[in-house]
Amino acid sequence: MYVDVNPEILKWACDRSGKAEDVLKKSFPKISEWLNGEKQLTIKQLEKFAKATYTPVGFFFLSQPPKEKLPLPDFRTVANANLGNPSPNLLDTIYICQQRQEWYREYAKINGEESLKFVGSTKVSADVINTAEKIRKTLKFDVENRKRMTSWESALSRFIENVEESGILVMRNGVYLNNNFRHLDVEEFRGFSISDEFAPLIFINGADTKAAQIFTLAHEVAHIWLGISGVTDTQLSSFSRNRTEKWCNSVAAEILVPSSSIKKEFSEKEDLRNELNRLAKFYKVSTLVILRRIFDIGAISKDEFWILFKNELQRLKSIKKKGGGGDFYKTQKFRVSANFARALCVSTLEGRTLHRDAFKLLGFSKLSTFRELGSRLGVM
Repeated sequence: MYVDVNPEILKWACDRSGKAEDVLKKSFPKISEWLNGEKQLTIKQLEKFAKATYTPVGFFFLSQPPKEKLPLPDFRTVANANLGNPSPNLLDTIYICQQRQEWYREYAKINGEESLKFVGSTKVSADVINTAEKIRKTLKFDVENRKRMTSWESALSRFIENVEESGILVMRNGVYLNNNFRHLDVEEFRGFSISDEFAPLIFINGADTKAAQIFTLAHEVAHIWLGISGVTDTQLSSFSRNRTEKWCNSVAAEILVPSSSIKKEFSEKEDLRNELNRLAKFYKVSTLVILRRIFDIGAISKDEFWILFKNELQRLKSIKKKGGGGDFYKTQKFRVSANFARALCVSTLEGRTLHRDAFKLLGFSKLSTFRELGSRLGVM
């Protein structure tokens, strides 16, 4: 049975997926004829094409391509305005996180958990230094604690654990679910937050560097304290005109590198390169964060900051990342939030959540994988 689909929607689906016609032609030899309107697709071909282009099947029955919008407020900078429509990878990541949050909110209420008082507890008019101090105390992530950590990676892991202990779900992933063919683009977004008094959620783009992720997490935490959801790119080099983003960036920087501390620690007499490396190790943050804080305290001019930041960014980009891989179950804990995964496993074992629904929320389909994850989380 053939279906009548507007070729414009087929073209839109190709563009939306980021896959060129030549790439799709390997799986769909007749794609050129479909796009030209010379031939129609069967239902099975349409379903396969929809899956390959990450497009909901229902979209193909519209008369014109839809105009998709982010389901969250968009706080990305003006420099990213040319991104156009959001990618399916970003959209699907937000959708699955919304589903997880909805599930966890109901779980928290059923189990009698209290609402989190810090969600929406402040405003952008609040003092940055005082707010950052309150957040550091709540999350138990001050400079003294970080001194004992050996690297950015260990500091980030501890930061995530502390944020989760406060009641915020933290999910960090560089791909959509567990699909290693659907990479998340750092140039499109670095993170987002979904505010909720019972189940606030933060997502960090795991494709970014570990040192950058720690700033993104601090930035999104500030969003939760405001009670304002949104998609961000948290670029340290940008001086956002948006009041909310400007405030969140300032709070994030103050959380990680307190102005009173950096004023004491930074020495203008020493070589700047050495100071950047020393202070980055001291605070367990990126050298880019240190550069921004040095500028914030007035130690370098804006012009100097731009030149130094650009050079440092290029240097960091030139450093090759270590190979991927690793323990799937250890990675999964960070991808879906340890708190969320643990609660979902418990609820499923108790028979309150169907295995089918649990698998969908976790992003895999094997019972053995689910059992092993539960075992690693200490619930089986």
